[in-house]
Amino acid sequence: MSKYLMALDAGTTSVRAVIFNKEGEILSMAQKEHLQFFPKPGWVEHDPMQIWSNQLSVIVEARAKIGLSMADIAAIGITNQRETTLIWDKRTGKPIHNAIVWQCRRTANYCQTLKKRGLEQLFRQKTGLPIDAYFSASKLRWILANVPEAMEEAEAGNLLFGTMDTWLIYMLTGGKVFATDYSNASRTMMFNIHEMCWDVGICNIMDIPMSMLPEVRPSVGDFGVTAIEHLGYEVPIMAVAGDQQAALFGHGCFESGMAKNTYGTGCFALMHTGEKAVESQHGLLTTIAWGIDGKVEYALEGSVFVAGSAIQWLRDGLGIIRHAAESEKFATEVESNKGIYIVPAFVGLGAPYWDQYARGVISGITPLVTKNHIIRATLEAIAYQSHDVLEAMAKDAGFDIKEIHVDGGASNNNFLMQFQADIQNAEVVRPKITETTAFGVALMAGIAAGFFKSREEIKKIIAAEHVFEPQMDDEKRNGLLQGWYDAVSRALMHPEV
Repeated sequence: MSKYLMALDAGTTSVRAVIFNKEGEILSMAQKEHLQFFPKPGWVEHDPMQIWSNQLSVIVEARAKIGLSMADIAAIGITNQRETTLIWDKRTGKPIHNAIVWQCRRTANYCQTLKKRGLEQLFRQKTGLPIDAYFSASKLRWILANVPEAMEEAEAGNLLFGTMDTWLIYMLTGGKVFATDYSNASRTMMFNIHEMCWDVGICNIMDIPMSMLPEVRPSVGDFGVTAIEHLGYEVPIMAVAGDQQAALFGHGCFESGMAKNTYGTGCFALMHTGEKAVESQHGLLTTIAWGIDGKVEYALEGSVFVAGSAIQWLRDGLGIIRHAAESEKFATEVESNKGIYIVPAFVGLGAPYWDQYARGVISGITPLVTKNHIIRATLEAIAYQSHDVLEAMAKDAGFDIKEIHVDGGASNNNFLMQFQADIQNAEVVRPKITETTAFGVALMAGIAAGFFKSREEIKKIIAAEHVFEPQMDDEKRNGLLQGWYDAVSRALMHPEV
């Protein structure tokens, strides 16, 4: 019997293949970066054929490192950068344009016209998402409108649309499977997350032919087998999930109120809300977490725009640290922030403030302030911003957050993690396996392959490296939060000023 699971992680800057054993341990990993194309300011593209070639390459490399054949792999799981959009000709298998990446803002004006038509609430009610260039639908429409004869070919049934998971499934199976999963479909701005189908009304509004859209399947299940001509063996593809949802699964956030926060350049926070799609009143996204065992489970998602990039600012902008890791050392050399608050609204503020014109402030400066206080306040700001998003989630869902599972570069900063636990008054759990995205989709594939009989069994192999317990009393916490809110009020743009 095949003994191993392989996760394919098609990220924004690179693709990886990671091999796990039945105990959830990483045995081998291979990674390859792909090019980023910037045709105009604010435009971002990828070459789908390069991503496909690189993905095949790392599959071979990962198994060769430990002397396995593809026959040793019981199942493959695929996780991917979400929202990135491509269209290809089903007769040739060739893309008709570069993939338009989730970060690309070329369709912002078109999205604005949809909003001016008063369609925002309709889209939110059906898809759980606001109208925004971030999501796939407007990118798909842009390719149809700007590539010669694309619309005619699409209406003739010759073109196929996919996010990166759909593209890899299609290529790996030799064109036999054209499908996506619920979690990725829910990020396209075309999928009705309540009726679990592509929304005909939205597609009509955006002039998108329904024939282009892939079949939507549960996240855990049958996505075909790899073509022999590609890998020499028919390995079943048994799980697919968007990267943030896969990370939520990899942390074992299986119950309502459990949340994960990824500390990267910004922060991605997701909270599991069970089998209920919670409509946000605080500007959060309602999204599908995954579909398993005939059930669909949902999550709320919110983002902090500036997290790790604030630490980069300390290093590159102010020059007061040489390496990101130094921030913890300097922050712990002082006992408090000395009344200093930094609001790193470098590109505005997201949930729950939603002020794109807000700008950063440093408040509370006195002659007693040193660079250490500035560094400490910057780290604290990351925790405060995450607290604001997590509190918005708790208010929307109607229940408190039980614990926060963390990953990403800044999660290695012990000072920041302890402060997050204190200010949130919740446990912060840092896992032993930090490759939570690949780990999550591998666990999903393991369920389909029969490696794991239940989520309880999975929880036994999700080990914590460290649990940060809240140690701050309510009076101090409330005082610090009030200082933060005061500082935020100074950063917000008030029309009357």
